[in-house]
Parts: sequence; C-alpha cells; structure tokens
Amino acid sequence: MNFTGIKREWFSNVQADILAGAVVGLALIPEAISFSIIAGVDPKVGLYASFIIAIMTAIFGGRPGSISAATGAMALLMIDLVKDHGLQYLLAATFLTGLLQFVFGIFKLGRYMRYVPRAVMLGYINALAVLIFIAQLPQLTGKPIAVYILTALSLAIIYILPRFTKVIPSPLVTLAVITIATIALKLEVPTVGDMGALPTTPPFFALPQVPLTFDTLKIILPYSFTMSIVGLLASFLTASLVDELTDTPSNKDQEAKGQGLANIVTAFFGGMAGCGMIGQSVINVQSGGRGRLSAVCAGVFLLFAILGLQPWVKQMPMAALVAIMIMVSIGTFRWSSFRDMRRIPRSETLVMLATMFVTIFTRNFALGVVTGIVMSTIFFSRKIAELVLVRTHLSDDGNHRIYEVTGQIFFVSKDEFFSSFNFDEVVDRITIDLHRAHLWDQGAVAMLDRIVLKFRRSGADVELIGLNDASATLVEKLTTASDIQDEAAD
Repeated sequence: MNFTGIKREWFSNVQADILAGAVVGLALIPEAISFSIIAGVDPKVGLYASFIIAIMTAIFGGRPGSISAATGAMALLMIDLVKDHGLQYLLAATFLTGLLQFVFGIFKLGRYMRYVPRAVMLGYINALAVLIFIAQLPQLTGKPIAVYILTALSLAIIYILPRFTKVIPSPLVTLAVITIATIALKLEVPTVGDMGALPTTPPFFALPQVPLTFDTLKIILPYSFTMSIVGLLASFLTASLVDELTDTPSNKDQEAKGQGLANIVTAFFGGMAGCGMIGQSVINVQSGGRGRLSAVCAGVFLLFAILGLQPWVKQMPMAALVAIMIMVSIGTFRWSSFRDMRRIPRSETLVMLATMFVTIFTRNFALGVVTGIVMSTIFFSRKIAELVLVRTHLSDDGNHRIYEVTGQIFFVSKDEFFSSFNFDEVVDRITIDLHRAHLWDQGAVAMLDRIVLKFRRSGADVELIGLNDASATLVEKLTTASDIQDEAAD
C-alpha cells in the first residue's frame, strides 16, 4: 500500500473516526458481556476478544470502517464445546478457526461471494436486524417505568439531535446525557454493572492449555470449521453492507486473512472467536466512522472504558444502550427490500423472505444463507430451462423435418427439450440443428441420444448439425448411439 492509500484509509477522517470509535467501543461492552454469557464463559473472554479482534481487523482487514468483535452468531456455535470441554478447548478452537480463515484468505475464498445472490444478502441482513431488536426485548420486559422513559428519551436524542448538529455523534451524547441524568436523579434502573463483572486487568499472553494430540484435533476441528465458515460469511456480508453504505469497495480476501489473524491472536490472549458485526458497523458508519482508525479507537476505547472508567461505565443505564441498538436494528433493516417487492421478480422476493425467516426462527445464519442460495439456484435453473426453444420446418415433399434448437440443454431443461419433438410423425429424414444450443451435462447428452434412437427406430434417417466444440466433445465421450460422434463435428 502506498503512502496515499495509508493516508486515505487511516487519516482522512480523524475526528469523526475517533468519535465514532468511542460510540462503538461503549456499545461493544454490553454486547460482549451478553455473548460471553451465551457461550458459557466469563465476561472478560468476550471483552478481551472484542478489544483484540477490533484492532487486528482494523490493521489487517480488507474493509476500512467495518467493525469485528465477539458476536452472537459465533457464540451460539461454542455452547456445546464450552459445556463439554471447557474454556481451554474453546481457545484452541479459536486458534484453529483463525488458522482456517487465514488459509481461506490465501486461497482467495472471497471471490465466491459473487455466488451469493443479492436477495440472500438482503434476507440475511433483515434477519440480523430483527434478531438485534429481539435481543433487546429482555431489557424492556417487566422493567420499571423509568426504563421506558429513558429509552424513549434516548431515541429522541438519537434521532432529533442530528437535525441541529452532527459535530458529536448523537449516540455518544445520548450515553452521556442519560447516564448523568440517571446518576443525578438516583434512578433505580438496570445498568451495565448488572450484566456481569468487568475485568480489572488487561489481557495477557498464554498458550491454550490443551494436549497436543489427535484426539484434541478431533474435538475442536468440527467447531473450528463451522465457526470459520460462519465467521467469514458474516464478515463478508458486513463488508458488503459497508461497501453499499459508503459506496467504496472492499478486499474480501484480505478481510479473510485479517479475520484469521485476529482470531489467532485472540486465542493467545484469552478471547473467544469473533467476526464482522453488521450492527456495530452500521453504528460506526452512521456515527461518521469511515477509516481504519475508527475500529482501532473502538477497541482501545473499549479497553480504556472497562479498565479506566469502570466506576462510570458500570452506572451506564442499559436503557440508553438498548435505544442505540434499536437505532441499529432500524438502520440495518433494508426497508427498500419490502418497498420494491412489486417491481422485482417474485422468485427473488421468496428467496429473500425464506432466508430471513429461516435465519430468524433457527437463529442459524449459515442455514438461512444456504437455504437462500439453494432456492436461488433452483429458480435460476428453472428460468434457464424455460429458454429452450425448438422451431420446426417440413420440406415441400413432406419427407424431411428440420428441428432448430435454441437454448441451454442440461438436467433441468432436458425434459422440455425432449417434449419438443414429434415422434408420431412419419418422415424419411430428420435434421436436428444445434447451432444455437449448448449441451452442458450427461443428462443433456443422454436425452439427445434417446431422441436420435427413438427417431431411428421409427425408420427415419437422423442427422445432427451445428454442435459447438464443447458439446461435440461431451457427446463423443458419453453418447451410446452408433454414429452420433461422427455427425457431431459438423
């Protein structure tokens, strides 16, 4: 990277990046604690991970402005490992997760993101927005009336203040005002301190205490492989969303390497595996963060807050943080995906809704995305299959029928291809013109073979013309008809 690139990615937006990083750093605290509780580990495991991952991905990642840290999607995958084998195996699995992600980055796995349809991405993002909102409900259920008043007041500050000034991000002002008001009025409301004990020392280096045996690898490999895939998927989608919000490109392969390095280092400092966070990245971008400095500041401010400002951080009301996360869920949800339903193909709407609801009801982001990709593949194949067109011409003497085939012949379209021929017609000669067609698989060749044999059994002389080189090669390898190979080269 040249000096101009370094300056652009690190120092082109210093003030806004620092302030946005401060907002994100504070918002990371309750989330990191919550995700630690989900995984079944001490809160410091998630807090240390968020600090290290945010800084490492800021330096080595491929998407400036994107925030990575401990996440709920990854925490859900760790529950059984922690319950059955303990924290040290989680740290070993975190190291292996990072190693796999780094290898994926070397082999340029990011290129395959183009195979994830936009409808799937929208469904994933919408599901995440809904889950972020749902995750806030426990903080709003059965609470004192003051909690609801503080939440409403926080939302008012978040959305009204930017109409007058954007010098300081409105979420940061919200945290300061609501915390001061809560302390001054001595309100009895849930605070960050109620979420769990905060660490009092910075993370220190230590190797995971597990036996270096094949049995250990058998235990951690399934978890690590799953976490590496889910983590990269979440990070790539987060990067794509930030691409869209900032209208700038990202390097997905570098992002994979950055995530891998972050998780490797995290494992040696007592942290859990993490990945890209769509919600926090939205906070960062909406607060003005654009460069790598914002993610570094988020990590540094997180550690500074839990170590240096712990007495004040503990008194921060959860209502203010809940309001920020509600803002995040509203900002994350792609409202245009519902507004445009009448204009986009119905199949894409079904894919988006299926991805969204499968993810929400199973809480499994990988399953939701796989469902969407499978549905998109099926719908796309059906569309291509419908493009097979067969025109026919009969010679003046009524003895020669010509079939002109246009389109892609493969396992989905082969039946429509077959049904286009009239086997009841009695003619002396059949010509199948394939100049505008392509045979893609053995199903297509088998169907062509069947058509030729069927015509010949009825006494017709069959001729194939116009096969392109790739189709002719496939026919030559797979066909069983006696002389199709000789005709294929025409």
